[in-house]
Amino acid sequence: MQLTVRQAATRLGVDESTVRRWVVQRGLPAHHANERIYINAVELWEWAVENGVPVSRQLLDQARGSPDPVPTLSELLRAGGIFSDIGGNTKAEVLREFVERLPLPPEQDREFLLSVLEAREAMGSTGIGDGIAIPHVRNPIVLQGEQPFVTLGLLRHAIEFGSVDGIPVHALFMVVSPTVPVHLAILARLGFSLRDETLRGLLRDRAPADEILDRIMLVESTRNTGSFKTVSRA
Repeated sequence: MQLTVRQAATRLGVDESTVRRWVVQRGLPAHHANERIYINAVELWEWAVENGVPVSRQLLDQARGSPDPVPTLSELLRAGGIFSDIGGNTKAEVLREFVERLPLPPEQDREFLLSVLEAREAMGSTGIGDGIAIPHVRNPIVLQGEQPFVTLGLLRHAIEFGSVDGIPVHALFMVVSPTVPVHLAILARLGFSLRDETLRGLLRDRAPADEILDRIMLVESTRNTGSFKTVSRA
């Protein structure tokens, strides 16, 4: 549930200039698109409570009653793409090529995104184990007005990523979403699907995109991460 600055001001009982000042000076979460500012209703309610700004519980209830729709993981991957030939011999080289493949809008600064991803890796590896990493910045990558997507990059050669289990990384996932709640929901779906041993094997073998998507669709439709076999394609 997205609000304009005027709608947010009405909810908080202040004028628009105050809301804009809070965005700049007090960290009120806001997302920019086409030179306009949008504020997520849940984020607004959380910020107001944390900062002692009076806000009605009704705002949270309404936001929860009309949550932002989240596509399935298979749909998100179709939108973001699966690339099976990400090159590079180091983490930095792989991240650079991966960022170049992301279907971002023209105005997105890829060099800035790459720099914050590298900074995040310097703080600690985003490798989650079993050869998989989910590179991310300190805050979710949020693009207001854009459709969410997940991009999967399969590396030509597994590389050392500093993962907790010490296994070199061969698969990268990147999540881009229009709001923080959607971002968290996507991460939950991704985490569930990656529990599936067969899917992890397909990633390890750099299987064709269709096979990976088929497996994810099966996991999502059955809500099962067991050892069942992938349905054969006609």
